[in-house]
Amino acid sequence: MRIVIKVGTSTLTHKTGRLNVRRVEELCKVISDIKNAGHEIVFVSSGAIGMGVGKLALSSRPDDIPTKQAAAAVGQCELMYTYDKLFGEYNHTVAQILITNTDIENEERHKNFKNTVNRLIELGSIPIVNENDTVATDEIEIGDNDTLGAITAVSVDADLLILLSDIDGLYTADPRTDNNAKLIEKVNSVDDNLYNLAGGKGSKLGTGGMVTKLNAAKICLNSKCDMVIANGNNPSLLYDIVDGKKIGTLFTVK
Repeated sequence: MRIVIKVGTSTLTHKTGRLNVRRVEELCKVISDIKNAGHEIVFVSSGAIGMGVGKLALSSRPDDIPTKQAAAAVGQCELMYTYDKLFGEYNHTVAQILITNTDIENEERHKNFKNTVNRLIELGSIPIVNENDTVATDEIEIGDNDTLGAITAVSVDADLLILLSDIDGLYTADPRTDNNAKLIEKVNSVDDNLYNLAGGKGSKLGTGGMVTKLNAAKICLNSKCDMVIANGNNPSLLYDIVDGKKIGTLFTVK
């Protein structure tokens, strides 16, 4: 299979914004093993701004664009250094691709993006995609990496998009506040009823939430690409997802 794995800031970092070393090491190990099994991997990684917040010792995620860009510039360096080191330990080469919304909306640039990712996969590399937060503004930003993950998955004709977050999947209610909330294991279409179940914004360091994940699911389902929302706290569950076991919430037209 060709699999796009998107990992959120809350999975990569501690609440301080600093890197969760143990979890990231395990994540890179598992992804490397899945690639060794013959699957093609594209990795969509959040975390640049969140890690920059921690490294710059800021008290919270900035609201203004210049400070966001500065944090992203600092954090992206640490992020790619870490991935290069950890994936390199398992003999895998990574490649950084930073894009903005213009690269998606402009037909020629979108074609170049797809060609680059496809060629990197052919060369045996793991493309690591992130929004170019160092230059993005409100006018040109994609906005969240759930959407970026879905756009990437559709662009490269992936079979599956996996969204790793800090929640097990889509629930009938917010499991953080409702003990009676039940996990929805399978969804065939995204409608208003599902959006009514979705909560607000996610962690303070990230930009996502269940609404952005449902938006991503719509993009995937429209292109017949399956999508799974699962908890990234235990990266080894990626094995079960790839094997087709019931983990998290599966969005599929099948």
